[in-house]
Amino acid sequence: MEWIADPSIWAGLATLVVLEIVLGIDNLIFIAILAEKLPRRQRDKARVTGLILALVMRLLLLASISWLATLTRPLITLLGHPFSARDMIMLTGGVFLLFKATMELNERLEGKDEEQSHQQSGAKFWPVVAQIVVLDAVFSLDSVITAVGMVDHLAVMMVAVCIAIGLMLLASKPLTKFVNAHPTIVILCLSFLLMIGFSLVAEGFGYAIPKGYLYAAIGFSVIIEALNQLAQFNRKRFLSSRRSLRERTAETVLRVLRGKHEEAELDAHSSSMIADSTEEDAIFNQQERNMIERVLGLGQRTVSSVMTSRHDVDNLELNDPIDVLRNQIAENQHTRILVTEDSSTDEPLGVVHVVDLLKQQLLQNELDLKALIRQPLIFPEQLSLLMALEQFRQAKTHFAFVVDEFGSVEGIVTLTDVMETIAGNLPESDELPDARHDIQQQEDGSWIANGYMPLEDLVMYIPLPLDDKREYHTLAGLLMEYTQSIPQVGAQIKINDYLYEPLEVSSHRILKVKITPLNPPVSDDYEV
Repeated sequence: MEWIADPSIWAGLATLVVLEIVLGIDNLIFIAILAEKLPRRQRDKARVTGLILALVMRLLLLASISWLATLTRPLITLLGHPFSARDMIMLTGGVFLLFKATMELNERLEGKDEEQSHQQSGAKFWPVVAQIVVLDAVFSLDSVITAVGMVDHLAVMMVAVCIAIGLMLLASKPLTKFVNAHPTIVILCLSFLLMIGFSLVAEGFGYAIPKGYLYAAIGFSVIIEALNQLAQFNRKRFLSSRRSLRERTAETVLRVLRGKHEEAELDAHSSSMIADSTEEDAIFNQQERNMIERVLGLGQRTVSSVMTSRHDVDNLELNDPIDVLRNQIAENQHTRILVTEDSSTDEPLGVVHVVDLLKQQLLQNELDLKALIRQPLIFPEQLSLLMALEQFRQAKTHFAFVVDEFGSVEGIVTLTDVMETIAGNLPESDELPDARHDIQQQEDGSWIANGYMPLEDLVMYIPLPLDDKREYHTLAGLLMEYTQSIPQVGAQIKINDYLYEPLEVSSHRILKVKITPLNPPVSDDYEV
């Protein structure tokens, strides 16, 4: 243990720690880019897991120094060139790094939407960690061989590796956040990985590229990027001094809606603030964000997604006795009433306005529903809400029938239904819950939803991928499509990461459904 008091040992330890950190920068960059593909709650866990596995591998390699020596001996000879085990590992790691960096760079340069791309790729925790481990093995081998060549004492090597990994753990989270918050830096980091991958391939073939050349190129690029970030910061400060971020964001949205896409670009800092803002410091509050999202979706939603089904509409039958009709009118809570001929058919003849009934009775006339029947607007079931709103405006009416391709009335839609799509639920007194808003979250995190809740409204509570070409619009339709039958009470249907259980089924109609997340969000305990 006399070597502990040797100043040269401590100098070697400090030098080795610095070198280990420098050699681990490329590893950190790779981990930051890969971890971004995971859900937000799993990113820190993947980052910490990757670095801990790197530490374990480096300590195991250091514990087998004699085996490391055999890695540099020629193993096979191809075309007159000897390849050692180390060369083959470097070659494999370099090719893998070139492949991954090229794929990531291509995805970035294609300009794909990141959120949608991540959802479609379905990145899982362990496959991402496995990719991190593969590169950890290559970087660990390079790092350990450097340590063996600099220091003679095994304990010093292990202490240096532990200190370096500990410092990298502390620096990895802010580095990951910084890299992912700046798109240009991600491109720069991927370029670094390409260069490092090329150097590993060259080293595998026996052509060692001095590390100084690589780090000089990286350092020069970092200086240029620092100037770029400084320019963006000054631009953001200049814009903020003149107009608030909220005002600039609203103007950008309006420019997009006017078709001026080229002029509607937000600066990088503003975009990252919008994406990462919390509820406390958000530019727009939650209600405003919901309304903007609904307005922008009016052109994609159809009237069939907001209509009230014909089976849920109260109606008057012309052939009923006068007393029965009077009682039904007295109990009515709506301003318009559907009218049919008799019980033999539920095909509506039209609607009667309650104000017209009131005028008729005030004039002390006999009740004559047939004279008061009006014909509402007729909407095809695939008509967009935006077009429906315009037709309501032109016709100066607030009521319409929704018909299918055969002309059969499927339901009714009112101007209030369209406005609720924008503003949310607008209930009236003593009104039954609207299926579009009939959803409650339970204490265990599950949801109880109306079977006729439109999927476009359900996705505001539950992340559910929607197919634009689907032929169903409601939660009940989704369950029937997946089971190809009418599920009964007690059935359990797994769709993506949620379990759907019908709670109430009546006359082949799914009235209530329990939705339970199979992977409930967990708190992040891996922050370092």
